[in-house]
Amino acid sequence: MRAGDRLVMDAVRRSGPWPAVLAVTAITGAAGELALPYAAGRTVDGFVSARPEATSWLAACAVIVAGIILCESAGVWARGASSAYAAARLRLSVLRHVLGVGPAATRRFPEGELVTRTGLNAEEAGRAPESVTGALALLVPTVGALVALTLIDPALTATLVAGIALILLVLRAFLRATTTIAGGYQEVQGEIAARLVDALGGARTIAAAGTADRETRRVLGPLDRLRAHGMELWRANASAGIQAGLIVPLVEVAVLAVGGLRLAAGDLTIGELYAAARYAVLGAALSTSLGHIGGLARARAAAARVAELLALPTTYYGTRHLPPSHAAPASHAAPALHATSAPHAAPVADARPGALELRGVTAAGLVVDELVIAGGSVTAVVGRSGSGKSLLAALAARLADPVAGTVLLDGVPLPELDRAELRRAIGYAFERPVLVGDTVGKAIGLGTDDHGAVSAAATAACADGFIRRLPGGYATPIADTPLSGGERQRIGLARAFAQGERLLVLDDATSSLDTVTERQVGNALTAESRGRTRLIVAHRLTTASRADRVVWLEDGTVLGHAPHHELWRDPRYRAVFQGDVS
Repeated sequence: MRAGDRLVMDAVRRSGPWPAVLAVTAITGAAGELALPYAAGRTVDGFVSARPEATSWLAACAVIVAGIILCESAGVWARGASSAYAAARLRLSVLRHVLGVGPAATRRFPEGELVTRTGLNAEEAGRAPESVTGALALLVPTVGALVALTLIDPALTATLVAGIALILLVLRAFLRATTTIAGGYQEVQGEIAARLVDALGGARTIAAAGTADRETRRVLGPLDRLRAHGMELWRANASAGIQAGLIVPLVEVAVLAVGGLRLAAGDLTIGELYAAARYAVLGAALSTSLGHIGGLARARAAAARVAELLALPTTYYGTRHLPPSHAAPASHAAPALHATSAPHAAPVADARPGALELRGVTAAGLVVDELVIAGGSVTAVVGRSGSGKSLLAALAARLADPVAGTVLLDGVPLPELDRAELRRAIGYAFERPVLVGDTVGKAIGLGTDDHGAVSAAATAACADGFIRRLPGGYATPIADTPLSGGERQRIGLARAFAQGERLLVLDDATSSLDTVTERQVGNALTAESRGRTRLIVAHRLTTASRADRVVWLEDGTVLGHAPHHELWRDPRYRAVFQGDVS
């Protein structure tokens, strides 16, 4: 069974009580539909023979019809509820999984594609219980009709079985074709969404360049393919509908013909012939399941796309904790090297917490044989664009895992750390931070109620002043706070300061700050009173010069790990800052 089909079955099994409600209403309604021809036949025979029980059978017909209507109404309500419940549950599960995967999800799929699969495709897959239950419910009148016809006359049953076999062949071909076509349709939808998200991210650039029309054509470029898939779906539906529409009358005529012969032979009554005709219609009811089969095909195609997200491996967390701050082990140090030497560990003078080690690390073009960053130190990571600076920062904060090798914090491999322990120990600030939390204060504290710590972190990030000028200060809702790029970066910095107890990782986190503010933040980082290790992805000469040591990257390789003034002797290192120096 394919992953998408397993997901469909899982959606059916875990859709709460609604599939059971659908099944009860469907079976009860089908039982009523099966009973109605018999009651109607007895009514006809009663009136033809002028029997007194004819009135009673007529009343029974009315009760049965009322029950069928009630079941249909309850089924409509249950179908909507089951779809909503299954879609909500699946969407929540997918969202949790994608967030658990972390940045690896966006490296595998474009953001617009993720949104489409998590939203639209999860909702489509969530309709599987309705489609599956509806299709299976149609088996009830079909099986019941076969049983009833057998009781009336086995010859009628054989005729109906032949017709049902033809209908099943049509439905099977329709399901397979529609699943494939629907998958292509949904794939193009995801492609358009991915292009739209990219365009929205560059909206200012597009407006400034005056390329809105060209960008619109680019975003909507796949529409022709979307239309082609839509037309294929329409043709598949039309073809299956025509085939089923031809088979059903033929089945009914065949059953009536056989029944007429049996009536002429005296083996059937007029009422039984009428009942046989009605049972032939019920037996061919599978032909009306094209809508359910089409819904199931779309659900299968959507579930296959959702299953690809769920197949992404989530980040594994261990159960270990870091050693107490006063007992953090010293790193395995090697003598300091000059810029032209092979990179190894820097000497560690003491056992201050926050020691970071990379041993034999390989990840997406980055290779680090051995690198030790002393606890409590300030380390700048420099290099040309594409040299691996952001990847090194992501590895240090465990926003990415290496393909090979180990990253350790205070002697403990990061994957072995408890999740809460890891996130408590490491604070991370990005170039374009996303602020999570209802208010500015909560966005900085991320759940902490220590207002003093939040305020101190904001002060260190030079954010306290403008936050206090907001209408509600730290209690101002994020949604009501228009922030510039620099203000957003400062809140992101404050969040990192408030969270990381042992290690702060700053990945281009001051790029939107003005010169004065950046100098103030840089001073705060250098003179950090809590003695945390600071790893700073740096682009400016002043940042590198203020650091205790510099990790110099080139084409994914560490060319040097030494103080800035030592590395400065190498012209290749100076070339990294050529634009800044000039």
